[in-house]
Amino acid sequence: MSDDAAILMQNQKVILFDAQCKLCSAWCNFIIAHDKNTIFKLCSVQSSKGELLLTHFGFSTSEYASMVLVENGKAFTQSHAFFNVVKQLGYPYKLANVFSILPNSFNNWLYDRVALNRYTLFGKYQYCRISNPDDAKHYL
Repeated sequence: MSDDAAILMQNQKVILFDAQCKLCSAWCNFIIAHDKNTIFKLCSVQSSKGELLLTHFGFSTSEYASMVLVENGKAFTQSHAFFNVVKQLGYPYKLANVFSILPNSFNNWLYDRVALNRYTLFGKYQYCRISNPDDAKHYL
């Protein structure tokens, strides 16, 4: 493990997201609004820290097919990442985990349908969104 990646992951639960994706930015706004104890740190895949973590786990730094949750030195993607996040946000959001009883292949297929079409369905920023200074504690 590279020292820089290890330092970034140390005692952190990091959500890597595509900052140009409007759906992903809305997801981050949801996390900020409902992660009252700042359990998660958000990190844009377009940032140098995001690229470092993507590279560490062997993910592309130019094609973003999934949100990535980094927790305890492991990377979770697709529906695994989503269900792990909502589970830790508490009630009522953790109730979404009822769908995790569906086959993984179905959940990931559904996740991929949205993720692969997110720019068409929700739009794309031409630049990375600048976060609100009040939300700085939520970012890596």
